[in-house]
Amino acid sequence: MKRICFLLLFISSFYFATSCLLEDKMRIPDDALRIRIIPNSNSSFDQNIKGKVKEKLEITMYDLLKGVKDSNEASTIISNNLDLVDKDVKKILSEEEYDKGYNISFGLNYFPEKEYKGVSYEEGYYESLLVTLGEGRGDNWWCVLYPPLCLIEGNESDDVTYKSLVKEILNKYLHE
Repeated sequence: MKRICFLLLFISSFYFATSCLLEDKMRIPDDALRIRIIPNSNSSFDQNIKGKVKEKLEITMYDLLKGVKDSNEASTIISNNLDLVDKDVKKILSEEEYDKGYNISFGLNYFPEKEYKGVSYEEGYYESLLVTLGEGRGDNWWCVLYPPLCLIEGNESDDVTYKSLVKEILNKYLHE
């Protein structure tokens, strides 16, 4: 009986310690670069525009940042390509006959708290690419550009793959 109690205690301690370590590894590194897109409103039209801008910028950022080795290099590349980001956003808005304007900012921008797939991300000011459409009063989308967590994200229902990729990328990033 003592062996069983000891074994259960050992297993639960191991489980608790492992889950705490994994939770820490899934946190976004302090020097990560983010992207945030805020639509004009929550109307289906404005949310659709946000989605189109998101899809285009994911492709653009993936192309620009593939092979990047650190956040300083990523930051420089983004800074040097803000005209390309502007061109992409302007093209989508023109095609969609969107006339509410937009603003692009790269630097320290505010992010609200977010919980995604069981991981909580703290609110705060983070180095990021921010695209505000119109008055910017709709529900936003944001993700991490570097390390490239959102640029590789797969199917929303594929939780196991997502968490494995997050752990793999952050583990690699934290141990470089």
